[in-house]
Amino acid sequence: MTRPLFPRLFVACLALGLATVAAAQTNDFDGRLRTVLTNKVTVKPIETAPLTIPPTRIERRAPVVSAGERSQLGRFNTQLLTAIESHMGSSYHYAGTGPESFDCSGFVWRAYQDAGVNFQRGPAHSYWAAFAPPPKEEEFKFGTLVFFSGLTHVGIVADEKGFYHSARHGGVVYSPFNDYWLSRIDGFRRPPLESVPLNEKAHAKKPVTNAQSVEDENAP
Repeated sequence: MTRPLFPRLFVACLALGLATVAAAQTNDFDGRLRTVLTNKVTVKPIETAPLTIPPTRIERRAPVVSAGERSQLGRFNTQLLTAIESHMGSSYHYAGTGPESFDCSGFVWRAYQDAGVNFQRGPAHSYWAAFAPPPKEEEFKFGTLVFFSGLTHVGIVADEKGFYHSARHGGVVYSPFNDYWLSRIDGFRRPPLESVPLNEKAHAKKPVTNAQSVEDENAP
C-alpha cells in the first residue's frame, strides 16, 4: 500500500528550512553557533517640489532727469516764484501787463517774462492752443498753467492746494482750489523753458462755454 505523499513533502520542506538557517550561522571560536545579523539601510533621495520664483513686477519709473535739467528747473522755479511774489497785491486791469496792474493772461505773461521765459502776449485761450499739456503727475506742480471757465481765465499753479492769478476782484492773489475753482477747471498747459513764439492764428481747441466770451468775465 502506497503511503501518502504529504508527510514526505513536509519533511523535505523542513529540511530545506533548516539548511537555510544553518547557512546564516557560523561557529564561534568556542564552538557555539553565532547568528550573523546585518542591518542594511537604504537611503532614498528626498523628493522636493521644483522651486518657482514669481515674476518680479517692474514698476513704472519716472523719466531720468539729468543734473543740468534739474538745475535749470530749480533756477526757473526760484525766478518764477520771485516774480510772482513781486506782483502780489497788484490791481486788476483788463488787458494790463504790469507793472502795476494786470489781467489774468497779462499776469501769467509778465511772471514768465520776469523768470526768463519769453513768449508772445495773448489771451488765455491762445496759451491753451500754443502749449502742450503736461504729464498727469505735473498738472498740480508749481509753474503749470491752469485754465478755467471755458478758457476765459488762467492762473499759475502753486501746488495741489492752490494757484496764483489776477482776479477781477482783488487783483493778483493766491486762491485755494476750493469747490468753486475745481468745478471750473478746463485743463492744464506747461510752457517750455525756452522762448516760444505764439502762433497768432492758433485757436483754442475747447470752445467757450459761457455766454460771456470776454476774458476774465467769470473770474471773481
